[in-house]
Amino acid sequence: MSPVVDLVEHGAIALVWISTDLAAAMLLAVVTVRILLTSHEAWRKWIIRRYAPTVAQALQGDEDALRSLARSLPWQRFTLARVLVLPLVSDRDPRRIAAARVAVRTLALRRYCLRLLRSLFWWRRALGLRAIGLLKLENYLPTVVAALDDPHPDVRNSALDALGDLGSPSALSALVVRLHDSSLHIGRRADALAAFGSQCEEFLLDLARLDPEHRLNYARALAICGTVRARPTLVEWMGDSRPEVRAAALEALRRVGLDPEAARLAVRALESPHAAERANAAGALEGIGETGLAEMLARRLDDDTWTVAVRAARTLRSLPDGRPQLEARAARGEDLPAVLARQMLWEASHPRTGTPGPEAHS
Repeated sequence: MSPVVDLVEHGAIALVWISTDLAAAMLLAVVTVRILLTSHEAWRKWIIRRYAPTVAQALQGDEDALRSLARSLPWQRFTLARVLVLPLVSDRDPRRIAAARVAVRTLALRRYCLRLLRSLFWWRRALGLRAIGLLKLENYLPTVVAALDDPHPDVRNSALDALGDLGSPSALSALVVRLHDSSLHIGRRADALAAFGSQCEEFLLDLARLDPEHRLNYARALAICGTVRARPTLVEWMGDSRPEVRAAALEALRRVGLDPEAARLAVRALESPHAAERANAAGALEGIGETGLAEMLARRLDDDTWTVAVRAARTLRSLPDGRPQLEARAARGEDLPAVLARQMLWEASHPRTGTPGPEAHS
């Protein structure tokens, strides 16, 4: 046998052994990780079973339960923080949140929250942010603001929730500045603004004067937190060249209410070539007793865009002279606008039921 063949055979055998060793090492690693994960999950469930009743009593203000939690071991604190904080994300009972703040002080979890924010694991960072917001640990506001740039979306959304929960003026400015950040969930941005309510309005109006390019976002924000004070600005925006801005301004005017000038502009917008503008105009005119408005809204029942037709029908239902228009359209056949008109008439006759009428199932 030649030396070359002999070398090839030895190399092949060596490769087989190396492959076998690598496969065995990978199998061992997988088994080890599975064992560790299973053990950790079992340990976590044991901690929850052990302390969940005590945490529940502590959140009811039981001082003995607080002292029992204070005797827990340091390595149990992360799981205890989860048991304390996560239920409060959906249950915003002020008394339970106040009791949780006492428990945080008792367990010395403030520094632990900061450790969570520095964790390599995104779910720990998200938990730390939720805890800071719910427990109103305002000293950590700069860290919460920095978390709005976290690479993980759940962490960024938790930072938004925390800003809304903190409720401080500094948190408000940080939130409004990020109003145009498309990397943040639009619904979470809206919820955070809603948590501040009308406190946002003055800041939004000031920024809108300096930043007309993003007027659309400011109008959408004022639809959440605007008051009568914003009405002159919204009326001015009805003259914007961008139809989406005009539609958003109408949506905000629907919240703050219409004065005669705003009502005139909304009536004119019913004839807009842009569906969103027509729909928001129809919604904003609800309850407005403008002469000839019922006839204009009745024409919108046959609009090509269903959203426009539905909002026009709902506004007609709210007008004193809207019922004859609905009855006339309901009697004109079995097409979809006629069905919609009959549905509105049925709802007007059954205001407390909240259940769909018979036409909704036809």
